[in-house]
Amino acid sequence: MRLSLVPLLSRPRRLPNEHSFIRYISSSGSRPSSPALGVARSAPTLGHLPNTQSPFTVELEFFNSVGRPIPTYRVLDGLGDPLENATLPELDENYAKKLYEHMQLLPALDNLLYNVQRQGKISFYMTSHGEEAAVIGAAAGLQDDDEVLSQYREMGVLLWRGFGLDAIMGQCIGNENDKSGKGRQMPVHLGSPAHHFHTVSSTLATQAAHAAGVGFALRRTPERRERSIAVCFTGEGAASEGDFHAGLQLASTIPAPVLYFVRNNGFAISTPSTEQYHGDGIASRGPGYGTDTIRVDGNDVLAVLIAVRAARKRCLEQGRAVLVEAMTYRVGHHSTSDDSFAYRARAEVEDRKRIDNPLARMRRFLESRGWWDAAAEAALKARLKSDVLTAFKRAEMVPRHPIGELFTDVYGGEEPWNLREQRAELTRLLKKYGQMWEPWRKELDKFREQGRDLTEDK
Repeated sequence: MRLSLVPLLSRPRRLPNEHSFIRYISSSGSRPSSPALGVARSAPTLGHLPNTQSPFTVELEFFNSVGRPIPTYRVLDGLGDPLENATLPELDENYAKKLYEHMQLLPALDNLLYNVQRQGKISFYMTSHGEEAAVIGAAAGLQDDDEVLSQYREMGVLLWRGFGLDAIMGQCIGNENDKSGKGRQMPVHLGSPAHHFHTVSSTLATQAAHAAGVGFALRRTPERRERSIAVCFTGEGAASEGDFHAGLQLASTIPAPVLYFVRNNGFAISTPSTEQYHGDGIASRGPGYGTDTIRVDGNDVLAVLIAVRAARKRCLEQGRAVLVEAMTYRVGHHSTSDDSFAYRARAEVEDRKRIDNPLARMRRFLESRGWWDAAAEAALKARLKSDVLTAFKRAEMVPRHPIGELFTDVYGGEEPWNLREQRAELTRLLKKYGQMWEPWRKELDKFREQGRDLTEDK
């Protein structure tokens, strides 16, 4: 099997012809029997549209995207065995174990934080169940100084970069270990300038346009233009937003080195992908922007790793956008605010967990090489569960930032009048009710200085 990104229509004002059509190479290496975009059957004597390579034709012919279903790149089958003729990435035992351990860390975190949200200890949470290979494979395929603009299931990228459990717990609880948001963001809306991870926004697809700007800035920065790219993570649901199209259009025409990684997990909250688009997934949109594109099996961590490495290389070499669509399945609910069994059958979820499990696939791959066994599996899960639980208990004991931090870090220069008014109003309420009303008194005890940074005269 050969890895082939879809060659783009690389030059401005170049329209499709027999030499610039999108090509897809199958696992056998054969080419499709008919052109992807419907080559006009015209006589050479009719000439071309001026300043283009588009031949004139007298035949009325419509075309509709690619000429056949877009293939999905994979190297491991569902049992974790390499496919015939597949090229595996170079990886030793330690690196393969690192991939698997980070994949297993995600459900260990998800199980605990989902449950503590149900206990009222955090306000919100979103899991990555079923998408572990897509997230960790992509993280491993990037460089640590690539600028990441993510959605909200990419916690694994930060973990791969060494963000740490204390930082994860600090952000979800909102304590002093939350260095980027200081407790002012929703849980799992992570950010870390030190790890080149831009803070998550709840608003869908805003990061797609931002990533184009970040990529353009990198391209204009001499010390980084040959080294770093911007990476935009999003789901197929967010790809229906206008910002997604604006981002791809911008990054393909400026151009800017941006890798757009779309997790197609089958659902935009309750809307199945079958109702989100009529075309062939998200990958079919890339060629319309002249963007190199590949679809990859998102449950095959090694395939994702290879595809992202190759996509990143193209971003740097061409200085423009590349699109990767990772096909996976959202096993968990959309969030703690969702009950997915209201719109899909429980049996469907259980079948997907059994038939196409990314964790089981990678585990079998390790076992087939003698790098893993049942004892190692049990020891890993016990250790991760203990580490996660210990980190959460430790985070519960850490105070929150002073409550006055609520008004900082947003504006530079002189503080706006509206923030001064809001601070004065909160100060008045704290002085009046902070010590006499039990719910407020208990809540203030969780903040460093217990609100005195506002209520005491300085």
